[in-house]
Amino acid sequence: MDINNTPTKGNLMQIQKTLDLSRSGYLLMDRKRIILMNELIELLNKASGLQDDLKKAYELAYHKLSIAAYENGILSVNDASTNVDVEDDIQLKVRSVMGSEVPEINYQPRPMKPAYSFYDNTVAIDEARIAFHRVKELLIQIAEVENAAYRLANNMQKTQKRVNALQNVTIPQLEDAQKSISSALEEKEREEFTRLKVVKRIINSK
Repeated sequence: MDINNTPTKGNLMQIQKTLDLSRSGYLLMDRKRIILMNELIELLNKASGLQDDLKKAYELAYHKLSIAAYENGILSVNDASTNVDVEDDIQLKVRSVMGSEVPEINYQPRPMKPAYSFYDNTVAIDEARIAFHRVKELLIQIAEVENAAYRLANNMQKTQKRVNALQNVTIPQLEDAQKSISSALEEKEREEFTRLKVVKRIINSK
């Protein structure tokens, strides 16, 4: 930071103004960092819970799939899977959290309407489809949470750097400059006062 250390009252006032702004900025940045950290911890806890749910959902889905393949044959399961409609009902919005744009997914699942023959297939195929539908819902939720957590972590890292720069570099430099200029001005005032006393003594002695 470029600081004018010339010992003038104008520079002292400018440094004091900059120092006040830097201290206020530090408090705001530190508060922002704390808020982002709390948001991030909440998201990470949520992501951890969703990951556990997803693991269980995957295990159940593949278990149901193996039963369906055993009861109906792998070719019948494959034919049934090709008739599942592709869903495009995901809407992506963006919301701001302390300056970070995080995704907000709006997903309204369609009613499940199997397009395969009930006569040729067992209920195990329906159960497998329902189980994998649950997997898809969890994947959407995890994608939203983890993406938001990544963006908040990136913002928090930048905020932390600004906080550190203000706390360890900018504010100490300004405080040192303030002390240096104040000391120099006080010394000048003492010298001026001494000079005035000498001049007054000389005048009075005449």
